[in-house]
Amino acid sequence: MNRVLVANRGEIALRIIRACHEEAIEAVAVYSTADRSSPHVRAADRAVAIGPPRPAESYLVIERLIAAARDTGADAVHPGYGFLAERAAFAEAVVEAGLVWIGPPAAAIRAMGDKTEARRRMREAGVPVVPGAERALTPAEASDVARDLGYPVMVKAAAGGGGKGMRVVRETASLEPALAAAGREALKAFGDASVYLEKFIERPRHVEIQVLADARRAIHLGERECSIQRRHQKLVEEAPSVAVDAELRGRMGAAAVAAATAVGYRGAGTCEFLLGADGEFYFLEMNTRIQVEHPVTELVYGVDLVREQLRIAAGQPMRVSDGPRVPSGWAIECRITSEDPASGFLPTTGRIAYLRPPSGPGVRWDAGVEAGDEVTLYYDSMLAKLIVWAPDRPAAIARMQRALDELVVTGVGTNQRFHRRLMDDDAYRRGDVDIQFLERRADLIAPPAGDADLEVIVAAALAEDVARQSRRPAATANGSGTVQGAAAEGGGTEGGWAWAARRESLRGS
Repeated sequence: MNRVLVANRGEIALRIIRACHEEAIEAVAVYSTADRSSPHVRAADRAVAIGPPRPAESYLVIERLIAAARDTGADAVHPGYGFLAERAAFAEAVVEAGLVWIGPPAAAIRAMGDKTEARRRMREAGVPVVPGAERALTPAEASDVARDLGYPVMVKAAAGGGGKGMRVVRETASLEPALAAAGREALKAFGDASVYLEKFIERPRHVEIQVLADARRAIHLGERECSIQRRHQKLVEEAPSVAVDAELRGRMGAAAVAAATAVGYRGAGTCEFLLGADGEFYFLEMNTRIQVEHPVTELVYGVDLVREQLRIAAGQPMRVSDGPRVPSGWAIECRITSEDPASGFLPTTGRIAYLRPPSGPGVRWDAGVEAGDEVTLYYDSMLAKLIVWAPDRPAAIARMQRALDELVVTGVGTNQRFHRRLMDDDAYRRGDVDIQFLERRADLIAPPAGDADLEVIVAAALAEDVARQSRRPAATANGSGTVQGAAAEGGGTEGGWAWAARRESLRGS
């Protein structure tokens, strides 16, 4: 494998391109007209325009992606996550074009993509699943199943994922409207309106297991805690989980490996489970791709999952050894999105006027945007992933607090202040969370009084500091080697009082 076409955009495209270069593989980027100057385009060895901004006319057009691969002499395709990553038809088209598909076989994608089929297979493999239907249901059938299961129940899209086509129903009168609404959403998101029912489990944790499989063996790389969610979409992930000990990790890991083996899996994938307070866990679904939150696993297990994907696709064995694997330290990831938490996490748009990412020991910044980039409604609202590692969870939380304090983004609204308040929250710090946590904690989502005023003050301070920098003479070294000018006076783009105001604003005090 000498040249890989990356059929994606943003931070995951850049992540894959970097992995290719570390494996001495050339990388080909694709881009819409809106992404012409994006970081992933500049980082690639070659780049191909594939259409206008709307994904349906660019990143979701299989024929254009295949043509881009052929025209550039690529011999493999990596789909990243989102877009076409879990479309069996795309995997088949890549293979039919004589290219290497860097992902699981199309049959495995198809088996796990149909949630009712996946449930059936998991039962056969001995993997515990949430009680519910084994197939898509009509409204009349759904009513009978809901009565047998007992309310509350969860309506789920048969071809779904990512929180789309899901509704919680707590009474009979709400079932039919929920079925209709979930069906419409599923049809729009997946092209399939089929839905089914599962028993709704109150206040479980969302814990997932990372699996990796080559032609010889399948293994797991421990768990990720993903319970901090809004509208069934994750906001914060960490590894390991405070709720999982070595014995439970072994049981959940064995179930995940059994799930992967049952469908002939290859490459990196994730089995998602609901974990009850009693230690019982239930299979939810398998994501047949690299996950957004894969960095926390990489940091605690010392494995580059994307590079392993490349090796496995090339027919080579994975570099992860056999035997027990124990997580080292603690990692936390905050998804930095262009959303307004106080308005129900509605997306925000605009041009990023200024961006200063955090740095320092144990801090990783995976981003697909830079200062000057335009944030639109065409694509997912995630701008970057801020990940930290530390020897234990309290130290990781403290490091994330520091990193969030350092992060500066102006020109577009983000969820940064929400993350800062969460890191300060006593319940979160105790690990006392579940997937309904944010539904009960509106205080973490809505900004405290005066918060917006502080942000205005900080923005004004930043603007003044930047203007002051431009008025200063260039720094020169004097005879003693001391640097004179801006650096001698502290320099930077944020004065001390502005930094203090910013930190208090992020904390919401």
